[in-house]
This record gives sequence, structure tokens and C-alpha cells, in this order.
Amino acid sequence: MRADQTAIAQWVASGARVLDLGCGDGSLLRYLWQERQAPGYGVEIDDASVLDCVANDVNVLQVDLESGLSLFADHSFDCVVLSETLQTIHRTELLMREMLRVGREVIVSFPNFGHWSARLQVAFGRMPVSETLPYEWYETPNVHHCTIIDFEDLCRRLNVRIRERLVLHAGAPVTFLPNLLGSLAVYRCTAA
Repeated sequence: MRADQTAIAQWVASGARVLDLGCGDGSLLRYLWQERQAPGYGVEIDDASVLDCVANDVNVLQVDLESGLSLFADHSFDCVVLSETLQTIHRTELLMREMLRVGREVIVSFPNFGHWSARLQVAFGRMPVSETLPYEWYETPNVHHCTIIDFEDLCRRLNVRIRERLVLHAGAPVTFLPNLLGSLAVYRCTAA
């Protein structure tokens, strides 16, 4: 599993009902079921990824996250996960509100655009490409790049309480100057 998924799995309680948005091939949900007996559903738009979920024996719905989460009732999940998908969402504020509506807590991970290597590439006139931002500018699914500070500002504006934060680089925790030295951020949040 990716480093952010390992952190996410540690934050999901045994038996928790999980909704994984942008679940990819469903590997996180499968792991949570096998290791934590945490039942869940995945939401994915990509055809091939939906087929991978089915092959992984994961419950999946093919839904566009931009339309919101109206399929789900209030507090129908213990935990809603948005793993390395935040930067691909056009209507970020709407999705954050919807996640907090349907889940008791939310876990979000995203590549930190404030990492020093991204800043350096921009300073030299190039859009960043890295392990956490692997696409060239002309083929990227990313529509919003954000930094750790940007995400925390959004949480304050939406009255979202940050319960835990883990900043990583190359899989290792970063505590000193995380917005500069961390390439990936993982947050556990609830409504305030």
C-alpha cells in the first residue's frame, strides 16, 4: 500500500463502516475488510478501476464525485476517505461538506504542492513533476494544487476540526517545516 494508505488504515477503527471516494482498484477497502473487519463501499468514476474493484471483491459504485454524495444519508458511514483525490475535484468545498454530512469523520490525503522541490521547479519556470505529482502539466488530472497551509485554511473556513495530521516524505514522517519538507499530507477531521 502507499504510505498515505498505511496511515489511513491505522486511523480506521475495527468494524467501522467506510466510504472510500476515488477508491481506485479498491485495495485500501479490501485491506480494511481483511485486517480491520471494516465493511465499506468505494466510489470510482474510471471504468478500468471499477472493474479492478469487482475483481478485488470490493463493493463499488460508479459515480462522479463532482455531483456530490446525495446517494448517501446523513452519517451513514463512520469514516469517509478521500485519498490522493482532493486535487482532482473541481468543487472541493462542496465535496468536503458532503463528506462531513455522510461520515462521522473524514480522512483526506493529498500531495503537498508546497514541498520545496515543487517550489523550486516553479521558480525555474516549470510545472512540478515528482513522485507525488507524477503527471506533466498537459496530462494531469489535477485541477487544484494545494499546500498544507491552504488545506488548513479551508478547514478553518468550513469550520472543520482537524483531529490528527501526518505529513510524510518518502514514506517517513516530517515534523520540522512540514509545508516545505513534506510531499504528502494526511488529515483526520470531523465537524467542529
